[in-house]
Amino acid sequence: MKPAAAQLYAITHDRLMKKLCSGHLLHVDETSISVRGFSGYVWALTSMDEVAYFFTPTREGNTIQELLKNFSGVLVSDFYAAYDAIDCPQQKCLIHFIRDVNTAILEHPFDEGLRQFARNFAGVVKPIIETVDRRGLKKRFLSKFRNSIDRFYKGLVDDAAGQAAGKLVDRLQKNRNKMFTFLDFDDVPWNNNNAEHAIKAFARLRDVIAGSSSKKGVDEYLTLLTVAQTCEYQGIDFLDFLRSREIDVELFSWRRRRLPKREIGNSLRPGLGKGSLAVGSDNDLPVGLLDIAGAKAGQ
Repeated sequence: MKPAAAQLYAITHDRLMKKLCSGHLLHVDETSISVRGFSGYVWALTSMDEVAYFFTPTREGNTIQELLKNFSGVLVSDFYAAYDAIDCPQQKCLIHFIRDVNTAILEHPFDEGLRQFARNFAGVVKPIIETVDRRGLKKRFLSKFRNSIDRFYKGLVDDAAGQAAGKLVDRLQKNRNKMFTFLDFDDVPWNNNNAEHAIKAFARLRDVIAGSSSKKGVDEYLTLLTVAQTCEYQGIDFLDFLRSREIDVELFSWRRRRLPKREIGNSLRPGLGKGSLAVGSDNDLPVGLLDIAGAKAGQ
């Protein structure tokens, strides 16, 4: 059943890949997988309401760079260097950076310079996230924070390389044009939660197949997982979609919205809904000195 279903929905997977790579916003993340004794990587591409996965034998950036060579939207990612070569506006995941700051503080609890750096960074980020929580991801409310960010960067110590904060300062300087891109766009998240959620879905599948699948089998699983996760992101029951014989998730969702409620019944389970993955729980936030109380991590 799996190979037959994967063959049927291969066109669905390809359409989602093309749509994601030509959209205005793209989240990307990757994770490792063992396939019958050799290693590979699975990549997740997501927007607010669509997902697509693909496999590569290595983590080298050639494939993702080729896929996104004409991408002109905003790319949200972690700090993996392969993404830096993609020529488009980029937003680095601030939650990744906050986690690294918290880790550094745990490793150097008595370094007052590091703690002051963390306090200064939190002083910049916290009011921004509070505004996002109240106003949403709208540049007309967020662009005003550019001045405070400029002041923060001017206060960074350039010769901090020998200190505990040195690597963090270097990363901020290197990615200065990619740390706060979301301030200049509407509806661009400040974190990579969408892609991380998609990667966790694959990780659960990886635990099930436990290295027993072939390369062909993994590709089939990824085709079906692409459809299943896109359905989840749009609040559609995966089984309902399969039984419909439709191959376009967006078209299926549109048709369901136009049906009278009595015809839909209870077939659509209460789910995430379109775009709701942009709002995470407080538990998504890292804890520690930079914990931003009350903010919605995915927003």
